[in-house]
Amino acid sequence: MQNNIALFKEKNRWTNKSFTEILEILCEIIRKGNTLPNHNYEAKKILCLMGMEYKKIHACPNDCILYRNEFDDEKQCPTCELSRYQVKDGNDDDCSKRPPAKVLWHFH
Repeated sequence: MQNNIALFKEKNRWTNKSFTEILEILCEIIRKGNTLPNHNYEAKKILCLMGMEYKKIHACPNDCILYRNEFDDEKQCPTCELSRYQVKDGNDDDCSKRPPAKVLWHFH
């Protein structure tokens, strides 16, 4: 069941926050003593223990492209020109040290 829930999260593009909220609701509904993780972080740890490998791929915030293959070194989306990285206060100096704006988790 835990594995199916994590895959459902990725398939429907839920954010980590929304996934955690759903896990919390499910844990309240399910009887005491359940083994369902109640937080996104706990679900990720279970996937790793089960040997489910994943790769993090940076993505355009508007879902235009994935930053891999020919776009691997790009700093902004060639389609919509949004930054690959989170930009604060309109300052994108040395933005490659900042976290990516969006990340896709690809399960192998």
